[in-house]
Amino acid sequence: MRPLDAQARAARLRAVPLGITAAVLAATLLIGLLVGAADLPVGGVLKALLDRVPFVRVDSGLSAIEENVLFQLRVPRVLMAALVGGMLAMAGAGYQGVFRNPLADPYLLGAAAGAGVGATLVIVLVPGDPGYGVPLAAFVGAVFGVFLAYVLGSTAGQWNGAATLVLAGVAVSSFLAAVQTFLQQVKAEELQRIFSWILGGVGSADWHQLALVAPYALVSTVVLLTHGRLLDVLSVGDDEAASLGLSASRVRLAVLFAASLATASAVAVSGLIGFVGIVVPHAVRRLAGGSYRIVLPLSLLGGAAFLELADLVARTVISPGELPLGVVTAFVGGPFFVAVLRASRRQVEA
Repeated sequence: MRPLDAQARAARLRAVPLGITAAVLAATLLIGLLVGAADLPVGGVLKALLDRVPFVRVDSGLSAIEENVLFQLRVPRVLMAALVGGMLAMAGAGYQGVFRNPLADPYLLGAAAGAGVGATLVIVLVPGDPGYGVPLAAFVGAVFGVFLAYVLGSTAGQWNGAATLVLAGVAVSSFLAAVQTFLQQVKAEELQRIFSWILGGVGSADWHQLALVAPYALVSTVVLLTHGRLLDVLSVGDDEAASLGLSASRVRLAVLFAASLATASAVAVSGLIGFVGIVVPHAVRRLAGGSYRIVLPLSLLGGAAFLELADLVARTVISPGELPLGVVTAFVGGPFFVAVLRASRRQVEA
């Protein structure tokens, strides 16, 4: 009975932080729906949301304009912020598990640089783009950047799970960043639009963009969450994993694919929003331990809540103007990255 009791206790311990994080996310989602240039009553918003539940009919009391503001502007925005934040944070946790490196993040393998080139190409070459070409090109570019890094890392030497692929990602990112700079100089009049995308944001989110990335986000989430236990096994070493009949290279490849797909999905619709994949997984480990069975789902929920809060700051701190979302996350993530770097150095010296 003791093993069963231990399993039940572990399940309860995982349920508590999951429940708390889910509650925080729900609160940030509601606040995101209420905050904006147009004041919406709390009761009316809750009733309008309830009215959209199948087989439930409630008179919200909102006008037609208020309902349009709620469902065409604010609901897509808060959902997009949650999706992007969850994908980046969970991808960061996945990368850190694969590379056993606390400084690994979703932009490690050229995803961000590839997305930047893709988006810039559309902005430069398709001036009449209605707005959907940029996310699609950014997604293709992000996947292409990761593919280049993986091919370069695989041909440069035998797969070792970390250093070769990281160096390949750095090389690919540098090259693609140079390509993007060249494109910017060719079309200097589009610099403002290009930099607006690079600095990141979810202000232009709509239902079409959500539908575009939701399938990729779902696949990434399922793959990463189902590999939590396997990442725990890998954390004790490849030899121990092999003795248990686990293929370390196969697990790493699956997690890398899912994390890169999650990153590409997020970057495609939000631009470049840094540090989420470092800040959230580290905060989760501090609060709930290092098992990836809890780190991955908590990173998903915590990343969504974190970016919701960042988006609230972005659209209120200089109201009626709006800060780029990447600037807000950099204000938080920059000092946090330095703290993590110092902590990692102390661990190495010890």
